Amino acid sequence: MENTKAKDTRRTFGRKLMLGGAGLAALQAVPGWLHAAGATGTAEASRWAQSAAPGQPEPTASFTGDASLKAHAAARGLFVGAAVNLGLLTREPGYRQTLIDQCNIVVAENAMKWAPMRPAPDQFFFDDADRFVAFAEEHGMAVRGHNLCWHEQLPPWFAATVNKQNAEQYLVQHIKTVMTRYKGKIRAWDVVNEAIKPEDGKPEGLRDSPWYRLLGPRYLEIAFRTARSVDPAALLTYNDYDIETDGAAQGAKRQAVMGLITRLKQGGVPIDALGVQSHLSAGSASKIDGGLAALVAQTRALGMKVFITELDVNDDSLEGDDGADREKSVAGIYGSYVGSMLSSPAVTDVLCWGVADRYSWLNSKGKDGSKWRPKHPDREEVCLPFDNNYQPHPAFFALRAALGSRKA
Repeated sequence: MENTKAKDTRRTFGRKLMLGGAGLAALQAVPGWLHAAGATGTAEASRWAQSAAPGQPEPTASFTGDASLKAHAAARGLFVGAAVNLGLLTREPGYRQTLIDQCNIVVAENAMKWAPMRPAPDQFFFDDADRFVAFAEEHGMAVRGHNLCWHEQLPPWFAATVNKQNAEQYLVQHIKTVMTRYKGKIRAWDVVNEAIKPEDGKPEGLRDSPWYRLLGPRYLEIAFRTARSVDPAALLTYNDYDIETDGAAQGAKRQAVMGLITRLKQGGVPIDALGVQSHLSAGSASKIDGGLAALVAQTRALGMKVFITELDVNDDSLEGDDGADREKSVAGIYGSYVGSMLSSPAVTDVLCWGVADRYSWLNSKGKDGSKWRPKHPDREEVCLPFDNNYQPHPAFFALRAALGSRKA
């Protein structure tokens, strides 16, 4: 029988998510939230529909220095930041300055993945990653390393070169070489990324990835043990997506993720944190409730931290092209989600997947870029804390308020 106290805790988490802080602004704009919120939520939503969030500054208010995200985070022992595009870091002064002003932690979008780092089986390319880490060090930012083992963005030579006989050698060599170069400079590494996919039909919900086919499930233990042997101080993380909502598929994946980190921890495998990517959708935000709360609580019970690693909000499901309305709805989700997650002491790091809307993957212009926007393929999403001129969206103020809600 389910523990009543645990159930009440998850209900409380869900209610905080729907009614807490800046999240009230989203109630009228996101389908299902008013119904779930009940009478109190309706009354609050009415008030929010006519005004900014309580205590939210006007858009002209200061947002740097003591009013920045990083100042609010650091005052509470938290880390806040964004994924960094190395090309933009070089060519856009506004982009670079926004990172400097707002972040006390950063992660590279691509520079530390296998494909960019491994031009040939016997070669490593470190120029971009070196430049990224140097930028962070120059400006007093912590760094997340992303990532050491993933089924995507493997180099072109991988399939024809790596086999069951040498796969462990390549994996261990890669982890040792990369981590040794940056030892002492990385707060946390995504050691293994996205290893769970229940629909693949493999035992314990594991993804049928190249690493799984080459090494079986032991590749995870190999990766984590190798990482710990190189840098005992780095926080070793398992990172995954689509584990936030209470849908059936997401629940099954979340359960498999929990099973994975529990097996690793109980087996003495060194793992310190769970990364919850948090690519949220305005259309499914109302379904974030007890399941995520339970995951956070169970992860904390294992003695692990929880990181929000790739936060953004897909607004494609929101009808109407009025940017201000969409901005308010997205801000509501930022505020409620981050505020509720930070109610757990296990959650210490919050990173957005990008800085300004134009350069978000959700607004990508490639041949299949609009697949993330099937309802409004020609409408730019307002998915990140800053607009294309690096001015703060309402989401910025909601995120800042959520950081400020954490007890110092």
